[in-house]
Amino acid sequence: MSALIYIIDTLLSLALYVVLGRLLLQLTRADFRNPIAQAVVRLTNPLIVPLRRVLPPMGKVDTASVVAVLLVATVQVACLFALHAGGYPDALGWADAVATDIVRALLWLYCYAIILHALLSLIAPGGYSPLQSVLTSVCEPVLRPIRRVIPSVAGVDLSPLWAVIVIQAILILLR
Repeated sequence: MSALIYIIDTLLSLALYVVLGRLLLQLTRADFRNPIAQAVVRLTNPLIVPLRRVLPPMGKVDTASVVAVLLVATVQVACLFALHAGGYPDALGWADAVATDIVRALLWLYCYAIILHALLSLIAPGGYSPLQSVLTSVCEPVLRPIRRVIPSVAGVDLSPLWAVIVIQAILILLR
């Protein structure tokens, strides 16, 4: 039974990461001609396109992507509650579990993205790769305010380190 729970949790977590990634790419106005962004779009289109027919965008926010994130998180919480407890919580517990799941996934997604962004900037500074372009567009809105407060030391940008520390502290507080 624990192997089944692991597989379902992993697959639904990956789906949530991809849908959250699409939402973040839209919010940061990333270049969607990028091959990685195109892969994210192709993976999420079966869920987003039908929702987009019903839900119009509201300004800069694509409501279909927001609803898709909520749907995937709700399905993940429902499956895990059914497999673990054999039942479902009340409405408030349900909303709390879905919100916590989305926030946790968003924080982990940013943590991984910032670490990968920092590693790529150390390995090939100033170089171009599709992954580096996507990571820059997603991570810069988080790293830019930290750079204003904490300057680089001897040319080494420490903002990714501080961002990961803050993200990990928030994740510890969410437990």
